[in-house]
Amino acid sequence: MRMYSARPGGQRYRPVVDRLAVAVSGTVALVAGGVLALGLGALGELHSGWFALAAYAALSGLTGAFSRPSAAPVIGLSAWLCCNAFAEHRHAELGWSGPWPEGGHFALFTAAALLVALPSAVPRRTVRVASVRLGRRPGL
Repeated sequence: MRMYSARPGGQRYRPVVDRLAVAVSGTVALVAGGVLALGLGALGELHSGWFALAAYAALSGLTGAFSRPSAAPVIGLSAWLCCNAFAEHRHAELGWSGPWPEGGHFALFTAAALLVALPSAVPRRTVRVASVRLGRRPGL
């Protein structure tokens, strides 16, 4: 008789973590982007530059860590909206700098979310097979 078991002490075992749905991930990224804009404003970094771009990329990665891989474009769009409206053009106005700069920012935020969320798509555990010999006990 063969029995299946997963050993929690093994190196390839990772517990199953519930991931946020796509819509919830977008909402969390949008709210966190607004809070990040407040923090950047307090630091005096609420302008177009590498610091704000890196902060929103880190926010995308952090949100992607708790989300499904299919939520990466929604997270990227939410981060792009907040970065564009608050950091680049200020005063909550969306601006358009052209398809290449804006598309590059969107791709950066989406890639950051996707690269962190991809390990959640890997199977959680491997099934190990062990042979168990059942002997006859006397009296049965």
